[in-house]
Amino acid sequence: MNAIPYRPRRTMLYVPAHVERHIEKARALHCDSIIFDMQESVPSSLKERARSTLKEAFNNKDFGRSETVVRINPLNSPWGHGDLELAASLPINAILLPRVESKQQIIDTVKALDEVGGEKIQLMANIESPFGVLRAEEIAGASDRVCCLVMGTTDLANEMKLSLTPERTGLLTSLSLTILAARAHRKGVVDGPHFDLKDVKNCEFACRQARDLGFDGKAVIHPVQLAYTNDAFTPKRGDVDRALRIIEALKEAESKGMSTAIIDDHLIEQAMIEWARRVIAVYEAVNDLGQTELLGQVKRR
Repeated sequence: MNAIPYRPRRTMLYVPAHVERHIEKARALHCDSIIFDMQESVPSSLKERARSTLKEAFNNKDFGRSETVVRINPLNSPWGHGDLELAASLPINAILLPRVESKQQIIDTVKALDEVGGEKIQLMANIESPFGVLRAEEIAGASDRVCCLVMGTTDLANEMKLSLTPERTGLLTSLSLTILAARAHRKGVVDGPHFDLKDVKNCEFACRQARDLGFDGKAVIHPVQLAYTNDAFTPKRGDVDRALRIIEALKEAESKGMSTAIIDDHLIEQAMIEWARRVIAVYEAVNDLGQTELLGQVKRR
């Protein structure tokens, strides 16, 4: 269980683990999660440097309120087990596993992680292949240690032989199946990054599309994307006000022996309470980070 009621993952910033200046800059950025990447962004010749750089960086454990995550190389690669040992020795929240395609990968990683002293570290899984999508449900449910699925949309699109469009039409089924898998096991789920740094319009569109599909947030590859990605996944004051009204209306209806209520000519059912509480939880968590206007005294219900 998390120490806080809700862990926001609106933005998960990938930071190459071998570049010290990027790691240091990340300390002051408004990102909910920092993924120190030892895999794709690190050339083979610099894998060892990435380990030493990351280890030294964690001599200063202060990364603000950001969740700290290390993406390791695959365990069947020359660097995987060394990365795992390093990650287990660091004060991090989670390890992100690349290209997860089966339940067994999770089971094997949990065993290997426990053997090197990482019993308290959670796992995240990159879903970035057709098998990953088709087996996302078993991956999400493979262990209580799995806390989040993270899409790798570029690799997935390549393997599906898709030409990516702003609407991402060819990926929508895969995105939805992964979201369903995560939610069936009550796990987090985060969309893949938008790679065109200058294409603000389509990046904002992708963020809002991801939000409306049901993602908790979106991976980010450059700090310039943080502001509008955070904004897209942050409930607005109007959302919070509506959530509070829904909770109060259903509470009043229940006191009268009714199971539904009417707000603004809309029928409100008991299932809406979970949506309302989630909106408030996200807003309060973000407010605690100092990134929203003060909500005031929102009582948790």
